[in-house]
Amino acid sequence: MALVELIRMPNGAEAELLRGRLESAGVHAVCFDAGMNIAESVGLMIPVRIMVLDEDLDEAQALITEFGVR
Repeated sequence: MALVELIRMPNGAEAELLRGRLESAGVHAVCFDAGMNIAESVGLMIPVRIMVLDEDLDEAQALITEFGVR
């Protein structure tokens, strides 16, 4: 039951919205590095990673394709 990276997004707010959509569809997801995205005025230099359980990866990839993300 390991976490794997689903996608990297340049904007923390968009990453949180996508995480919420995944959760609504029944796929548990977490955002990593969201706080680093705004630290020290680096802005978009550090992407936010959306992580899912390895067993949910295929479903999550299908969902983000359905959502039109990428």
